[in-house]
Amino acid sequence: MQKQVTAPVVGMDAEGTTVAVLAALSVSHMLNDTMQSLLPALYPMLKGNLALSFGEVGLITLCFQLTASLLQPLVGIVTDRRPMPYSLSVGMGFTLVGLVLLSVATSLPAVLVAAATIGLGSAVFHPEASRMARYASGGRHGLAQSVFQVGGNAGSALGPLLAAFVVLPGGQRSVAYFSAVALLGMAILANVGRWYVRRQAARAGRTRRAASVLRPALSSRRVGVSIAILIALMFSKFFYLASINTYFTFYLMQHFALPVQSAQLCLFVFLAATAVGTFFGGPIGDRVGRKYVIWASIVGVLPFTLALPHVGLAWTIALSVPIGLILSSAFSAIVVYAQELVPGKVGMISGLFFGFAFGMGGLGAAVLGQLADMTSVDTVYRVCAYLPAIGVLTAFLPNLERARA
Repeated sequence: MQKQVTAPVVGMDAEGTTVAVLAALSVSHMLNDTMQSLLPALYPMLKGNLALSFGEVGLITLCFQLTASLLQPLVGIVTDRRPMPYSLSVGMGFTLVGLVLLSVATSLPAVLVAAATIGLGSAVFHPEASRMARYASGGRHGLAQSVFQVGGNAGSALGPLLAAFVVLPGGQRSVAYFSAVALLGMAILANVGRWYVRRQAARAGRTRRAASVLRPALSSRRVGVSIAILIALMFSKFFYLASINTYFTFYLMQHFALPVQSAQLCLFVFLAATAVGTFFGGPIGDRVGRKYVIWASIVGVLPFTLALPHVGLAWTIALSVPIGLILSSAFSAIVVYAQELVPGKVGMISGLFFGFAFGMGGLGAAVLGQLADMTSVDTVYRVCAYLPAIGVLTAFLPNLERARA
């Protein structure tokens, strides 16, 4: 296995990796996804209070994630042409409004409006934040994307904890307390926006030159097929993650008779594992090549997903850890790999893949909710166990280092 040679960065700072900016983006991503993760963490409460079916619970996720997924590529295309660094604070503002609406929602349509508003905040935040992370990377693209992503995963993991210890005791209205978190995030992102504006003029010429240097020697058809394969891999990853994020607490409550708070803590264990896996996936991809990370992450999780529906409580929790670790390591590698396939379109690619991730999560939650209503939550996990087998398509991805050479 050949060690990957790091290519010049698009828009690289002379001083290299801008650690403070990466840290600010990661913390902001954590705050953003902490607030967004309160929505699925509230599902057991909303299901009971509003007498929702599993299909209606899935519809809430679909509404949130389709709003995010459909708009993110459009935001990315617009910001490729005209960067909008202060749009990050605006996106966080939409999330704030969505939280306030969620705290007072007393019907399914009101919850759907709140979910759509939170999704709009996500659509505005992710493409431009991912672009800034790449520009602050100093050439270590995988590391930068992982640092950015691990903030989001950490925020998602905090959601069930906050639901267990703050929202469940305080009730639905306590969600409004997290408006203070949104205000903090807006302040941090305003500072990041000012940094970006100072660097933007100096980067413009280098970005155009570097894009031509970094373009791999692949035909347009080969690039298109490779993007399609990456999307298929994203489908397998996020459809499976939808089964965990939306229905794992219900599975534990029904299959093992766990109380809600204990089930939320078990979900936290899984989400914490995904945060750790996300962090290591990018740097390993920088070192050994992103294709190998993608291959190991998608296919490598298959034995664990196949075993999970057939074991007891202790093994279910234990298996959720390697599933989270292995499966989450692919996303940073997939995003950076796609950015290198289509250099100079960082915003569009980031929006496309973040948007597709949200869309698959929403579609997966809705479809799997209908499946759970027609059969059982147990059936959801027996069916989804085979999804990582789609990872064999990784074999058809080109080696970008050789293509570029």
